[in-house]
Amino acid sequence: MSTSDAPGVNGSPAPPGVSGPTASPWLDILKKCLLATGAAALLLSAAAGLMAGGGGALSAAFGYAVVALFFGISLLIGHFAGRTNPSGALGLFAVTYAIKVVGFAAVLFLLGTPPWLESTWFFSAAVGTVVLWQVVEVFVFSKARHQLYNDDSEAGSER
Repeated sequence: MSTSDAPGVNGSPAPPGVSGPTASPWLDILKKCLLATGAAALLLSAAAGLMAGGGGALSAAFGYAVVALFFGISLLIGHFAGRTNPSGALGLFAVTYAIKVVGFAAVLFLLGTPPWLESTWFFSAAVGTVVLWQVVEVFVFSKARHQLYNDDSEAGSER
């Protein structure tokens, strides 16, 4: 197909949905992060259960749950803030990142160490969840489309 035969060239209609920003990437990012980290946490919890018993499995699940809760909250905040102020959502998302780190530490400090908690499995699940969550989050966010300039046809005709 030559350039002149490409859709949208020489007056031919462009296929619908080819361009434009992603409506709200935050819920899609949340879904994919929860799926990826949830599957990994399930495998780790099963391994912990086999190697350390029920306490190990619960510890791994708890480590995942605390991280997923705090990381999920920040994506939900980005989603709801993005509805009214899409350009401000990223800044708010960055602020909530700092808040969730402090909140995560506060939960651990206030809860203390329950007698059933296997610290190695809890730590492994929490760190593994953080790392995998960040990888998935960055990957999915990098695939989202962000409109940087107003592509209004009226704005182009005023020049």
